[in-house]
Parts: sequence; C-alpha cells; structure tokens
Amino acid sequence: MHGRVSATRKVTVSLPQELIEFADAVAATMKISRSKVIAEAIAAQREREETRLAAEGYRFYAQEASEFAAASLQAISGVLGRGSQTG
Repeated sequence: MHGRVSATRKVTVSLPQELIEFADAVAATMKISRSKVIAEAIAAQREREETRLAAEGYRFYAQEASEFAAASLQAISGVLGRGSQTG
C-alpha cells in the first residue's frame, strides 16, 4: 500500500466461504492478518482504478493537445502563406 492508510475502523463484511478460506490461506502464508489481506486487496483494486482513470485522462488530454497542434499548424500555415503572397 502507498502509506495512504488512515485510522482503521472495524466493519462487518459478508463474504463467500471460499473467499474467506482463500484470504485465510494467504494470511497464513504471508504471516499477516485476514484483515490485512483484505485491506491490501482493496488497496490494490483502488490503485488499478486510479491508474485506469489517469490513463484515460492522459489519453483525453493527448488527443486535445494533438487537435490543438493541428489547428495551430493550419492557422500558422495560413498566415505564412498569405504573407508570402502579398510580398
């Protein structure tokens, strides 16, 4: 996790038995609590979501910048083209 964990709160969550067993097996292997396994799984999902949203934002702004560059090039070409015709 990225150190963004604030104070912990106790919550009640209902999970399918097979997920509980899996979480317990992971906890035993890693020598951490079941709560830590679940917290790390949720934190990993949050990180994937933030990465997905950031990539989506970068793609949007890259497209916007590309369109602006194309429009700017067209405008500059038009101005330069007219300048050479008047001389």
